[in-house]
Amino acid sequence: MSAVRFCADKDTGVAVVTLNRPERLNAVDGDMARELAGIWGELRFDDSVRAVVLTGAGERAFCTGIDRDFAVPQPSSPYMQDDPLLTVGPKANDLWKPVVAAVRGMACGGAFYLLGESEFVVADTTAAFFDPHTTYGMVSAYESVLMAQRMPYGEVARMMLMGSAERISAERAHAIGLVSELTEPGEALDAAVRCAAVIAGYPAEGVQGTVRALWAAKEAARAQAFAQAPHLIALGNLPAERQAELFAGRRSGQFRVR
Repeated sequence: MSAVRFCADKDTGVAVVTLNRPERLNAVDGDMARELAGIWGELRFDDSVRAVVLTGAGERAFCTGIDRDFAVPQPSSPYMQDDPLLTVGPKANDLWKPVVAAVRGMACGGAFYLLGESEFVVADTTAAFFDPHTTYGMVSAYESVLMAQRMPYGEVARMMLMGSAERISAERAHAIGLVSELTEPGEALDAAVRCAAVIAGYPAEGVQGTVRALWAAKEAARAQAFAQAPHLIALGNLPAERQAELFAGRRSGQFRVR
């Protein structure tokens, strides 16, 4: 089974990209990372697709970040750290067509690589946003940088520092601007497709130029912050064995929703 589903409506010009590992809460493994990069690259050359919707399969999660069973060997030097999630987003693959994210259920950790490279987010009332890095002795670096460009500083700082103890509800995410539209359960995908269809109906050159301009407004700050991320991660992360112990000892249901 493919880790990512892809379908395009040639009449509307809208493609829907679906993270397709619902049994793993759409966590990203090597196959998913490669398939996403391949799809974004393919879309660069498909002029019939003028807008994209990104969503997750199943009812429980949009994406829960990197799969803990997906081992990524790392060199000892902090100057050569490898992060497979840096290649999963549309902007990382030089795709400047608008991407609308449709979120149902959990979106946490590495999901922010994808949300951070989407133009805006539509979510239903089951959505919940959090970042568990600090809980498990890990630095939230790339995730924090991306979300700091989408949310007020105090809100993103609280989300990152509170770890798995607290989740931002869909209603709160909408109030602070992370989510642009809130729908009833199960309706986020349809709402996102409707937005994408409107955008796809406009001249592509103007739309894509606007996407590029919007990204340029924050690109320099993001690049400078990303340059520091590998060193911060290498310095601040607990050893992998200790992270695994903390992760194995987690208790479900011990969190607060706000």
